[in-house]
Amino acid sequence: MGLKIYSFITLLLLITTLGVQAQDKVFPKLRANFENEKVFVADFEHTYFDSYTKESLASEGKIWVSSDKYRLDSESQLLIVDGVNSKVYDEVRNRVIISDYSAEDDDFAPSRMLNGVDSTYTISEESMKDGRTKITMVTDDDFALYVRVVIVVDAQANPVSISAYDFSDNEIVTTFKNGAFLPKNEELFVLKYPQDAEIVDTRY
Repeated sequence: MGLKIYSFITLLLLITTLGVQAQDKVFPKLRANFENEKVFVADFEHTYFDSYTKESLASEGKIWVSSDKYRLDSESQLLIVDGVNSKVYDEVRNRVIISDYSAEDDDFAPSRMLNGVDSTYTISEESMKDGRTKITMVTDDDFALYVRVVIVVDAQANPVSISAYDFSDNEIVTTFKNGAFLPKNEELFVLKYPQDAEIVDTRY
C-alpha cells in the first residue's frame, strides 16, 4: 500500500470537519454521523492518475472510517490506524509492521489538509439526480494539498465519490459502493494476525 492509496482517507475525513461555509443540510448531517460515534463502511475503488507520466495506480478493497480511526483492507494487506499507532499486516509475507502514528509526519494526515480549510476553500453545492448532491471545493492556497475537491453524496449523506486535483494536476478518484454509517465497534480497529507472524516494531 503506497501513501497515495491512503490519500482518499484524508479526503473522506476532511468532510467531517467542514460546514462553516456550507449552507445546505448535507454537511451537518454528514458530520453528525461521525460525531455520533458511527463508522462509515464501504467497498471502494481508488485510482491515482499521474499527469506527468500518464500512468495510473489502482486499488480496491474495503474501508471503515470513524472520526478518529480508520481501517483499510486491500490487496492482501490490512492497515489499521488508531490515532496513536499504525499497524499493517502483510498476508503474503506474514508480517506485521507496527509504528508510531503522528499526523504531523503523515503527508496525508487530515491536519495537513485541514489547516485553514474553512477560510481558504470556497465551497459550492449542486443538486443532482436521485437526490445526490455535488460539493465542489476550490482553493488557491499555496500550502493546500489539493486545489480542487469534488465530493458526491447520496440522499442519506453517504459519500459516493471523491475526486481531488493537486497543483500538478494529478488526479485522485475514489468511488464507494454499498456505503453506510453503522454503529461504531472498537473491535474493528484491533489488528488480528496469525501467532507465527513476524513482528517488526519500529516504535523503539
